[in-house]
Amino acid sequence: MSVQERKQRERAERERLIVATARELAEQQGWDAVTTRRLAERIEYSQPVLYSHFRGKREIIGAVALQGATEMAEAVRAATAAADGPRARVYALARAYLDFAADNPAVYDALFQLDGGLAYAQEDTPEPLKDAFAALLECLGEVAGDGVEAGLFTEVFWASLHGVATLTRSGRLPPEYTEQRVELLVDRLAIV
Repeated sequence: MSVQERKQRERAERERLIVATARELAEQQGWDAVTTRRLAERIEYSQPVLYSHFRGKREIIGAVALQGATEMAEAVRAATAAADGPRARVYALARAYLDFAADNPAVYDALFQLDGGLAYAQEDTPEPLKDAFAALLECLGEVAGDGVEAGLFTEVFWASLHGVATLTRSGRLPPEYTEQRVELLVDRLAIV
């Protein structure tokens, strides 16, 4: 291995460490606790080293969001692949999405609530974000209904799931009715 390859590998490892540490800290204490000073202390590198990877917290949030988008797409695809029939797939998608949001609140916030400097629904949208939407579209496109554009239907269904996730987490919707909400979304929105 050349010196250049070793340096690139070490740089990539440091970057993964920064993102993992930021994510861990955000999940434990919230995004307000994620500062470059704290991250530098936790990863045992200087702040200038941290800044050589990310210009600041916004870019770190963006990196966590991209990682989260990949994980969410994998979770949705795994859940829908195991389901039999359109209704079961849509239900599995909804449960996987809501479970991901509940199990990874800081990552979910990085994806959908905080400014990570990422473009959504644009030409320059990063591939992990496009793929996360594609994972939803793959399942929901088949149940959009006649005359309904699949992408638009996916956006509406996704917005509904996002509402359930964020309103439940904030205590504005009682969690004991989440299953009934999912059933309503599947039965009333999806033509299955």
